[in-house]
This record gives sequence, structure tokens and C-alpha cells, in this order.
Amino acid sequence: SKSWHSHIRGKGLRMIAFIGGGNMAEALIKGMKGSGSKEDITVSEPLAQRREYLRDTYGVSVTFDNAEAVKKASIIVLAVKPQQMDKVIADIAPGVDSKKTVVSIAAGITIKYYLDRLDTERVVRVMPNMGAMKGEGMSVLSFCDCINDADTGRVKEIFMSSGVAIALPEHQMDAVTALSGSGPAFIALFIESMIEAGVSLGLGRDDAAQLAIQTLRGTTEVLDGGPTPGKLIEMVRSPGGTTAEGLSTFEREGLRQTVLKALEAAARRSKELSK
Repeated sequence: SKSWHSHIRGKGLRMIAFIGGGNMAEALIKGMKGSGSKEDITVSEPLAQRREYLRDTYGVSVTFDNAEAVKKASIIVLAVKPQQMDKVIADIAPGVDSKKTVVSIAAGITIKYYLDRLDTERVVRVMPNMGAMKGEGMSVLSFCDCINDADTGRVKEIFMSSGVAIALPEHQMDAVTALSGSGPAFIALFIESMIEAGVSLGLGRDDAAQLAIQTLRGTTEVLDGGPTPGKLIEMVRSPGGTTAEGLSTFEREGLRQTVLKALEAAARRSKELSK
């Protein structure tokens, strides 16, 4: 792999191509630019308005031609919906050779899918999440066994620039998708419910939103490297107090079971998508 790396430096080919320029691609580009990354970035995006926005905001090269985008790239990030993947693979397959690393952030599509269709064994499957938009992403990477350390390092850097990145085996990806991939929407649903409750208890909507969001932020900060969630509950709860009343209502109404069922359903869907 050494000769390949000196080769790309020599030719100035250290380029990353994003296929798809949606929210997730933008979050990753923003992170890379913010961390002072010198990578050349090209984005292939069908919508002209979106192309211009990405070019003007981040100084990336843009195109609407997927095949063109991958030609000079050493890393290709597939940032399209699972439903669009067959078409995208057909576009790029002729331009992908064994020197290129392919990174997929599409939910539920397996590493094997890409190995079967592309002429490279350097495949990485990643589940990022929306926190990347604020530099607080949680990305989980699964690497094909045949990939070397230099490649894994470069790919990890992309995701670490917009948050936390860890590697896990691919068989855990359905669970990861349910927990951290879909998780932001589940947490937002809970926060929205708290805001609605605050409003029905007489608070103004903006005040209720501020209270809920800042409470979430403070709670995650306390939990980060601090007490376990159970411990924190005990710290806030006092016998016969307001918190105890609310908590016993949650337990009685089956909050834990509901959360379990929702994550099981999300994981099941992830598994279905990967068939």
C-alpha cells in the first residue's frame, strides 16, 4: 500500500468524491473543512441549486455526473438513499478499481452488496447520524476484512472530524442503526412530547422548548463519563416528590417496553433492507 500512497501524493490524486450532496454529506464536508483537512472534495449532486450552495459554502468542486466524480477519487463516499443505490452503482462501477476505497453511509446495505458489484475490496460501511451537523456525530464503521490500516485511518478521519467514530463488526449494524442512526428522531420525539406537555401546563412554546432542549443538553453532559443513567435518576428523585410521581407514571405506562419495541422494529427494518 506504501507505493500506492506515495503514488497518489505524487499525482495530487488525494481526492474524496461524495455521491449525493444531502444533509449527511454536507455535515461530513463541513467537519472536514472545519478540521483543516486539505483533501480535494468533489460532490456529485443532481439538483443545480444544491450544487451551487455546496460549492459556494464549502469551496468544493461539484458535478451532476457520478461517473465523472469518481474518476480521480481515491475515496468514494456513497451518500444516497438505499433505494437509489442500484442506479448509483451502475453509474460508478466502470470507474472503480482496486485502488479506490468505497465508503457507504446508506442504511441496511451490506458490504457484500458492494463487493459483488464493484471491482474493489476496499469497502467500508458506516452508520453516521445527524449530530454530525454540529460536530457531535456518532458514526459506527464496519470494515471489509481485506482493507489495510492506511485506508481505515483515512476513512476514520473523515468521520472523526464531525464527532465520535468507532469500529464495530457488521453483524451489529442493525442494532447500531436502530440506536444511534434512528436515535436522533426518537429523542426528538421525546423532547417534542415534553414541549407539548409544557405548553398544556401553561408555558409559552418558546419557553417550553428552551427548557426541554437545555435540560437534554445538561443531562447528556452530566451522563458523559459521569454517573450511570440509573444513578442520575436516583440523584434527582426524592421519596414522595414530583420526580417520583412522574417516574412511576412512565413505568406504569410502559415507557421502557415502548422504547424496546420501537428499536426492535427499526432494527428489523434495517435487516429487511439488507436482504
